[in-house]
Amino acid sequence: MLDHDTLKSAFQELDLQAELVVAHASLKPFGYVQGGAEAVLQAMLASFNSLIMPTFTYKTKIIPDVGPPNNGLTYGSGQDRNKMAEPFHPDLRADPMMGILPETSRNHPSAIRTAHPILSFAGVNAGATLFTQTLYDPLAPIGALAQQDGWVVLINVDHTANTSIHYAEKLAERKQFTRWALVGDRVVECPNYPGDSSGFQVIEEYIKSDTRHVEIGEAFIQAVPLRRLFSVVHEMIKKDPFALLCERMDCERCNAVRGY
Repeated sequence: MLDHDTLKSAFQELDLQAELVVAHASLKPFGYVQGGAEAVLQAMLASFNSLIMPTFTYKTKIIPDVGPPNNGLTYGSGQDRNKMAEPFHPDLRADPMMGILPETSRNHPSAIRTAHPILSFAGVNAGATLFTQTLYDPLAPIGALAQQDGWVVLINVDHTANTSIHYAEKLAERKQFTRWALVGDRVVECPNYPGDSSGFQVIEEYIKSDTRHVEIGEAFIQAVPLRRLFSVVHEMIKKDPFALLCERMDCERCNAVRGY
C-alpha cells in the first residue's frame, strides 16, 4: 500500500536540479493509496517548490458552422455537442479524462487557476508562471517553466499526455488551430490551439537518455527537462516536418498539418 512518505521518497529520488514542475498523471496504476489523490498531491508539493497541472475544460468548446480553412475541424458537426456546452467559470471541474489529480490540485487552498476557457492551468507556488498565459498564448506557462529550467513529470502516463510537446511544436512553428469556447453568454475565439498528441510517444527513444525514471512496484514516475525536450522536438520537426504526427487517416488536425 502506498502512502505519502513512500510517494515523497519516490518523487525526491528523481533528484531534480530545478524544482519547478508541470505534471501529468494517472493514479490508477498506483492501486490503493492511503489518503488518495490528496496524499499524492501533498507528496509532490513536499518535493517540488512549484507545481502546475493542466485543468483543461473541453466541455466549454463550441463548433461553429463556418470558420477559417484548413483548421482541423468539421464545421457544423457540433450541433448536439453545442447544446451541452457549459460556460467556463473558475470553479468548472477539470475534464475527467485528465484524471483526478488536476482537479485535486485545482481545489488546493493555495492554488491559482488561469482563466483560459479551454486550456486553463492550476498551480501552487506558481503565480508568476501562471500569469504568463494569455488567450493568444495558452501554453505560455510551460514556456515560462522552461526558462526557469523546469521539468515535466509524467506519473504513470507516456508522452501522449505530455502537453509540453505541444508548446515545443509551436516553438518549431508547427501549424496551430483556432477553437471556440462558451464564456458566459458569448462565444470566445481561442487561437493557437494545439494539434493532436496521439503520435507523441515516438519521442521516447530520442529523449530516453535525458529522462529520469523511478519505479514504484508496477507504477512509475519519469521526468524530462523542458529545455532539452524543446530542443529534441525542434530537431525532429526540422528533420521531418511530419514528425510526431499520428498515423490515423481520420485525424483532422494531423491531416491539416500535412496539408491534405
